[in-house]
Amino acid sequence: MSTITIAAIAAALACFTLLGLKARRRDERLDDYVTARNSQSGMALGLSFLASGMGAWILFAPPEIGAFVGPLAVAGYALGSALPFIVLGLFGPAIRRRLPEGRSIGEFAQHCHGSLVQRAVALVSVLYMGCFLAAELTAIGAITGLLSGGSGQWVILAVAVTTLVYTAAGGLRASLATDRWQAWLLMALLVLVAGVTLSRLPSLPPLSALPSLPTGDALSVALTLIIAVTAANLFHQGYWQRVWAARDDTALVRGAWLGGGLTVIVVAVVGGLGMLAAASGVALGQPPIPFFALLADAPAWLALPALVLAVTLVASSVDTLQNALASLASAAGGGRQRSLREARWITVVLMVPVVLIALQGLSVLRLFLIADLLCAAIVVPVMLGLWSRMRPLAAIGGGVAGLIATLVPGWLAGGSLQAGLLAASFPNGVPTLAPFLWALVISSLVSVALALVAGGPRQLA
Repeated sequence: MSTITIAAIAAALACFTLLGLKARRRDERLDDYVTARNSQSGMALGLSFLASGMGAWILFAPPEIGAFVGPLAVAGYALGSALPFIVLGLFGPAIRRRLPEGRSIGEFAQHCHGSLVQRAVALVSVLYMGCFLAAELTAIGAITGLLSGGSGQWVILAVAVTTLVYTAAGGLRASLATDRWQAWLLMALLVLVAGVTLSRLPSLPPLSALPSLPTGDALSVALTLIIAVTAANLFHQGYWQRVWAARDDTALVRGAWLGGGLTVIVVAVVGGLGMLAAASGVALGQPPIPFFALLADAPAWLALPALVLAVTLVASSVDTLQNALASLASAAGGGRQRSLREARWITVVLMVPVVLIALQGLSVLRLFLIADLLCAAIVVPVMLGLWSRMRPLAAIGGGVAGLIATLVPGWLAGGSLQAGLLAASFPNGVPTLAPFLWALVISSLVSVALALVAGGPRQLA
């Protein structure tokens, strides 16, 4: 790895650290540390939603989906990535009114459904965000190896430590401060890398040459991605923190729509690059990595901005997830007993196993899919807490029914419960529509039915 590459990565991380530490408040309290309550404008939130939601995954998953499935699936991926922001923009004002001093999705679940649901929601949220963190750090190690030819382990440690320094010190405000710059930087670098890459193609392939599965199959993949990504990201505590960080309801709605719109554009662009790579006959590699396959014929200097782009993407998502885990853990005891010092140490301690997993270079795709499926099984019962007729028993019953329903497609196809369990664990690492659709539909129907049977509106706390 060249000295220039090391210097560029170090400079980017140093800038993020300085921006984060500059946002730290000397008189900071726990509530401000985890919510930055009522402080962010719509523009700031929109850029933060974009930066916190984007990660190195966009350089792998959307291009591969585009290369092998086509535009319908890319559209589904883009929509699924943006929908969590839109959902929080639509329902966030009601959540803020219901819980004006709220901090987390766990507190929302406890307020609406009680402690049992709160614990289940917190567990799923931590599982999902832990997978996300491990995947991001693993990805930056792999990308560093691809683009520089050296070991990526030092970059994993560098990103984990530097983001931990400013998030542990400055909390959510530090993450929000870096998000604004990271969002602009990632968009600029993406335009540069995509523009130079496309200019190197001999000619743009015709539309007829773009990859595309039969419409029915492509729609199935698109719907799977919409359900899986939307359901999972609604358990992303980092997004929920921004509900209370918004200056007011108007800022939240504007920020959610801005973040969602920018996310659609970014995912569509990188997915489109994957389609162009496949249509142009570029060797995609094994395993296929269309985005980086396009860089193979690009000028050698382009590897440096591409690597800085990857570091920016990872840092923007990792710092959000670090503070989100601390926020969720600080409220896990039912409220505000934990001190600011404890919240900071929680952030540090939770990163240790994540970094150890990332250093192994393992694939976490299958674990990601299982976490997505768990989220799909319980997301509707949890969000129905905003409905006045929803009862804790209905939420629990709907969630349990959704979890059982994930086994039905494999059970029917294989003829045994064991086959159902195997299918719901995605042994080939490929997402399939049936388990997600069954989980979503059955959990929704059972929750609504139990709530209607239970009678009139509940008495809110």
